[in-house]
Amino acid sequence: MRVTVVHPRELGQPELSRWRALQESDTAFDNPFLSPEFTVTVGDLRDVVRVAVIHDGPEIVGFFPFERHPMGIGKPVAAGLTDAQGLVHVKGLDLDPRRLIKECGLSVYEFDHLVSGQPLLDVRHTRHPSPIIDLRDGFAPYTETLKAHSGKTYKTTLAKSRKLQREAGPLRHDYAITDARPLHTLLGWKTDQYRRTGRTDRFAHRWIVELVERLLATQSESFAGVLDMVYVDGEPMAGHFGVRTRTTLAGWFPAYDTRFAKYSPGLIHHLAMAESAAGSGIQVIDMGRGEKEYKDKLKNGQLEVAEGRVARVGVAAGVHWMMRVPVRKTRATVMANPLLLRTADKALKTYGRLRTVLQG
Repeated sequence: MRVTVVHPRELGQPELSRWRALQESDTAFDNPFLSPEFTVTVGDLRDVVRVAVIHDGPEIVGFFPFERHPMGIGKPVAAGLTDAQGLVHVKGLDLDPRRLIKECGLSVYEFDHLVSGQPLLDVRHTRHPSPIIDLRDGFAPYTETLKAHSGKTYKTTLAKSRKLQREAGPLRHDYAITDARPLHTLLGWKTDQYRRTGRTDRFAHRWIVELVERLLATQSESFAGVLDMVYVDGEPMAGHFGVRTRTTLAGWFPAYDTRFAKYSPGLIHHLAMAESAAGSGIQVIDMGRGEKEYKDKLKNGQLEVAEGRVARVGVAAGVHWMMRVPVRKTRATVMANPLLLRTADKALKTYGRLRTVLQG
């Protein structure tokens, strides 16, 4: 077995085609964050991105996209943004994870959304549910599931939608649009949400804004950026930007205009998005790991992702462990405890309000 490490721009059409073929051969890899187009686009914006091309004799048997940071610290591509990470490889790949990261020039590789079936997985790694909207049977059966398991939420959302239209005007849903103007409206809402809830504003980083702009402009059968918006009386109310493969849409950046908050615009939008996505051939909407009330209300299934690290013995790996692992364990404890999670979320929102007052 031989490993060659290259920048994404160095991959030729034969390698990219092989990557897509491997991805489409296993449903575990059916996530746009594992698509070659995503890695290539991020690589154009961040020079730390690399791809390990794994050969078994003359055959390419796997691709491992990653970022290489100082001291040999490895991270997933666009770490902190993506909900699916890991290798794309042939079934039954026999691979020593520590040898792989050594060949990549890494001391340690850390991850928080590693997909199932990975040679990198270890029994010590922590597993987390990743809720999905399963549309493989179609939108109508999905709504029947919602009625059975989240009946109050479903009925209330429909009632609020009718009330919204009586009080504000007719609704319109535009799915898979490519106009950058509504995208920037959406990003503005998202920035306001980050500030309101005390989170770091991801769109304060110019490369992330440019990333979503480039992904929106990427449109092919196997991969595309997907923007959809709900309008009330011609005025934008809620929307979402994500990326898709042929059959999976990754939930990424949903947001809404807070002036319409009392109508539950996020839920109205998600139902509209699910219906249009199903009609376009999407079978799964992956909402991503994380405890969110709207995810719990809308999900009708879940995947599993893992959090942890693969490390070689050495000083850099030891320093990384001291800096990262205790923090990650503390975060996992908070996320697993509803009371602690609510307390932390309340503290962040309080911080967000204070920050808004101080800045304005």
